[in-house]
Order: sequence, then C-alpha cells, then structure tokens
Amino acid sequence: MTPGGAGVAQRHDQPTGGPAGRTGIGYEPGGAPGARSAVVDGPYGGNDGMYGPDDAPYAPMMASRSGDDGTDRGAAPDIGADLASHMADEVLADYLHQQSADFLRSLRLHRESGSDAEGAGEAARQLRRAARRISATLHTFRPLTEEAWADQLRSELGWLSGTLAREQACAARRERLMAALQRLTGRGPERGDRGDRTGRGERGKRGDRTTTGSSTGPATPSASSAPSTDPDPDGALSAGAARAGALLDRQLTLARTRAHSAALQALGSSRFHAVADSVAVLASEAPLARTAAELPADEALPPLVEQAHRRLTEAVAALPLSRAGYPYNAAALAADQRQDAPWHQVRMLVRLSRYARELIAPEAGDLLLAEAGRALEWHRDAAEAAAAAAAAARTPRIAPATAYALGVLHADQRHEVEAARFAFGRVWLPRTPDRKG
Repeated sequence: MTPGGAGVAQRHDQPTGGPAGRTGIGYEPGGAPGARSAVVDGPYGGNDGMYGPDDAPYAPMMASRSGDDGTDRGAAPDIGADLASHMADEVLADYLHQQSADFLRSLRLHRESGSDAEGAGEAARQLRRAARRISATLHTFRPLTEEAWADQLRSELGWLSGTLAREQACAARRERLMAALQRLTGRGPERGDRGDRTGRGERGKRGDRTTTGSSTGPATPSASSAPSTDPDPDGALSAGAARAGALLDRQLTLARTRAHSAALQALGSSRFHAVADSVAVLASEAPLARTAAELPADEALPPLVEQAHRRLTEAVAALPLSRAGYPYNAAALAADQRQDAPWHQVRMLVRLSRYARELIAPEAGDLLLAEAGRALEWHRDAAEAAAAAAAAARTPRIAPATAYALGVLHADQRHEVEAARFAFGRVWLPRTPDRKG
C-alpha cells in the first residue's frame, strides 16, 4: 500500500480525501453536465493521450477529407464489435484494469526518471492519458458502476490531471507565442527593402536640385524631398516585438515554474497517495454494479455509447456552424470567454464519445472524432494563447510599442481561433455538392 492512503485500498467505497474536483457545466442546451470533470482535462489538457501514438498535432489539412461521401456526420457510430459472447462487467472490468495498469506503470516510470526532465514529462503525459480514460469510462458507463465511488475517483483524477497539465501547457503556450511573434515580424521579399526606397529618394533629391538649378524661377521643394509623415506599422511592430517577447517569456516562464512546483507538491501529498491506492484497487477489482454482471455486453454498453454521441451532436447543433463555415467571417475576433465556452464543451464531449467508442471497439478508430478533436485542440490552444497575450498587454506601465505588438499578437491568435472553427465545420458537416452551370 502506498503511504498516505491507509484505509483506501481495503474499501473501494471510501472517499479518497480532499475536496471534490471540478463540476461539469453545460454551456448550451443539450450539453452534458459533468463532461468537464469526466474528461479530467484540466485547464489546459494538451494533445497527449487523446488520440494515440500515431496522431500528429493538428494541421489545417483536414478539409479535403470532410464529407466527400455526403454522409451525415452527426449520425451515431456503427458499432460492429462482437460483444454478444461477453457480459457487460467483463468488458468494463478488462478495460479499467488495462488503464489502471497503465496509470501505475507511468507512475513508476515517473518516480524512476529522477533528474531526466524529458523522461518525467513523458511519464506524466502517459499518466494523464490513463487518468482521462479511466475518468471518461466511469462517467459514460456510470449506471453500471458503484456511482458514489466512481464519482469520487473521477473528481480526484480530474484534480491530478489538471495539476500535471499546467506545466506542459505553459511551455507549449510560450513556444506558440514566440513562434507567432517571429512570424509576424519577419520581413519577406514582398515587403520590399527600405534601403532601396531611401536610395530612390536620395536620387530624386539630387535630380530635383539639378533641375531647379537650371531654372530661372524660384526653387520649389519636390514631393520626394518632403519628410514622410505616414505611420509605419511594420516599424512599430518590430520595435515592440522584442519587449513583448521578453515580457511574455518572463510571465510564462514564471507560470511554468509555479506549475512545476505545484505538480511536485501534489505528487508528494497524501491526497495523491489516496488516488494511487484507489487506482491500484481498480487494477485488480473494478467496483461495478450487480446489473453489469447480469446483462450481455451487446445490450448494456452500446446504448450508453450512443447516448454519449447524442449529447455530442446536440452540443454541436448549438454551435454557430453556419457562420463559422465561411472563411474570414470575423466571428471569433472578439475576445469573449462566453463565446469560446461552447466550443470547449464540445471538445470535451468529443473526447467522451471517442473514449466510449474505444472501449467497445478498440480495433476500429473513428477518424471523424479524431479530426474533430484535433481541430478543437487547435481552437483551445489558440484561444488560451490569445488570452495570455491580452493579459500581458494589461501589464502596467508598458511602452506603447510593446502594447501594440501584443495587440497584433492577440489578433493573430484570434484569427487562429476562427480558422479552427472553420476547420471543425468542414470536418463535421457534409460537403455540399458543387453546383453546375
């Protein structure tokens, strides 16, 4: 038994200690209450563990794969797994045992990593991967479990996953914003060379002096010799980008350091040891309801999977996909948290639906949910990066050029939010056939 978890491993119905985790919020009609805590996403879930080892970070290339066959993307998945020969408790227990074993294995690797930061980070990602799947399974198939115990463990897994996610999220956000600043301030050939324009101006001045010197009338200043008063937005952006980058680096590095300290403190707490003890119990004996042993898997599990998918389709139906389906619609440029919340809720429901599908048909990957999830991960990352840029711009006594660069950076990330919504719509909705004539 792990120290600090006395009494938890012997009785699976005993609470694991500590305050309850985050509660679910249904942002739109049809949203599933409890989805936030069920996915144990933390404030910044990251991309790890959601899709599998072969899934790459999202790139805006999925539009060509969306709805070519004209099928209804909101239809429930076709469940083709042969579950008739198993009881519901056997399928659920096997999956929970596997994920619990992965959780404990990742915990051991994390402890053995020592000073290897890369190894510790990979172990933490695998730990969160298993925690998310355990929590989502306990949520989706809650009627087949001992509900009080499952709810408590789900809350504690949400606390653990959220705590471990913050450090990786701060590092990823810093890299994203630094890369965006470099891209925004880079001078390509299409912008021209300011030295050439200056040379042309000097040559113009010399030509004007030669012409006016041979004239009998009074010399009149030419337009090329007059000082330019036009604003130079590129110059202002370049002037403030260096300080804006330094400010963001300082703030996000500090946040990452604090998140690292919080993660180390959490992993050494008695609350974490109680969670580990509960997962150890789950690895050997899943606390399932009596009805799970009395129902065939093909009768008990598919209706709950379809219910999770129905909640997802209802939440998607509440999104403004008709407007998001037009490129450059400017709907996402306003920094409003209430505007982003329904999209975040859909991202969590996508995870729930995908994990439920994974349990009953592990050999059949759902490409729709995978691509939709990647688009919404892109949406979440851009929204959080825009919020970080806006927070940095509110720093007292910063130079106007720095504030201007942060404003441009914020707008750039909100454009990324808009692009992610467009990509999600292209994945989810069937493509309209091209009109002839």
